Amino acid sequence: MASAMAMTPSTILLIGKEKMVGLLHKQHAMSERFISHMLTRNIRIEEDLVGQFFNSSEKRLARTLLLLARYGKQHEPARVVPKVSQETLAEMAGTTPSRVDLFLNKFHKLGFIEYDRELPLKINSSLLRVVLQD
Repeated sequence: MASAMAMTPSTILLIGKEKMVGLLHKQHAMSERFISHMLTRNIRIEEDLVGQFFNSSEKRLARTLLLLARYGKQHEPARVVPKVSQETLAEMAGTTPSRVDLFLNKFHKLGFIEYDRELPLKINSSLLRVVLQD
C-alpha cells in the first residue's frame, strides 16, 4: 500500500473492488471516465519512467513544475504552484533537495519562475524551453 499527500483540500472515497466492478458495468458514462483516467495515468507513469532514464534532473524538475502549474491542460494554467517543499519536489523529480534549490535559483535568474521561499512559486510559460531543449 502506498501513501499520498494532498496538496489542496480533498475528499477521499474508498470503493470496494466488487462495488466498483458493478458500477463500471452499470454506469457506462462513469466507466468511460474511469478508463480514460486510468489510461491517462498509465501514460503519465510511462512518461515519468522514460524521463528518469533519458532526461536530466533539471528537465525533470521543470516538467514537474509545469505539471503542478497545469500547463498543457485545456483551461488556463494555474501559474501558481501549490505550496510544496523542496524535499517533495525532489521526490517528484527524482533528484535531491540541494539540486532542486540549485535549479530553482537558476530558473529564477533566467526569468522562468518567480521564486521567493516565503511566497508561492509562480511559473512562467518560458519554463517550457528547459523541457523542450535538446
